[in-house]
Amino acid sequence: MTPLTDAVDHSGVITPALQSPAGNRKRSLAGVLADPRVRLGAGTAALLVTAMAVRRDRVGPCEAAAFRAVNGLPGWLYPPAWAIMQLGALGAAPATAGAAWLAGDRELAGRLLAGGTGAWALSKLVKRMVRRPRPAVLLPGTRCRGREATGLGYLSGHAGVAVALGAAALPRLGTAGRALTLSTVPVVGLTRVYVGAHLPLDVAGGMALGLAIDAAMTLVNSCIAQPAPRGKQRAPLVQSGDPDHRKRLRASSSRGVRRLAESRVSLRSGLRRALGGVRLVPGPVCGPACWATTSTGRCLGSGR
Repeated sequence: MTPLTDAVDHSGVITPALQSPAGNRKRSLAGVLADPRVRLGAGTAALLVTAMAVRRDRVGPCEAAAFRAVNGLPGWLYPPAWAIMQLGALGAAPATAGAAWLAGDRELAGRLLAGGTGAWALSKLVKRMVRRPRPAVLLPGTRCRGREATGLGYLSGHAGVAVALGAAALPRLGTAGRALTLSTVPVVGLTRVYVGAHLPLDVAGGMALGLAIDAAMTLVNSCIAQPAPRGKQRAPLVQSGDPDHRKRLRASSSRGVRRLAESRVSLRSGLRRALGGVRLVPGPVCGPACWATTSTGRCLGSGR
């Protein structure tokens, strides 16, 4: 029998239905990974673990074996590997951001540009902090394909940029696009091992950095887009044809008229007290807007 799925009532509340244990595990895992706080914690933890595991003067036996298995693949794989490797280059950030802009998704374009360039810049900072050499310095017999990489090894900027771009675009993609992204992003890191530019821990650290950057950007965007407090929200506009709305308008206008009359009475009372009890009447000299005393008939404003 087909397992029952969640039912949605008319109020929009999801009522859980009977599901298999495997389905519950998949749903809970997807929900956990969708939380940016979980991704930020996992990425930061993986970055710290890989940074503490690397050594500047040697490579562990397991890491060396994994490196040689990928680095020793046939040379005819270099052209497609080079093409995939460009998805993690610095130029991939503005290129994907431009494509998203042309597609009409400006928010995604901004995230792609900021995430890709941020991952590339932070990778340079981490390189200077860890200062691990390239594989050719640590492992003799390393096969370097294409232009030889210079500088420091840990961590891989290509892997960080690819993960940051892929994680930002993943929620906007369909089923086929998500499958392609999830299968392509890890290959970018493997191509860096294949060309002899990075060791496996370098790639793992770069992927952790990209994941943490995308999660941090998601949290920042959610804080910026958070609605104002309930007490500061504006009341929704109501059509003038609503009877309740017309009643509220009449009541508001009546209150305004009463307040205006009370203020005029208070003003006249204050003037009467200031003039020592002299009664004021509309002046015959300057018109109805002029006030004069009954005893002199002279205008208080013009003196006539």
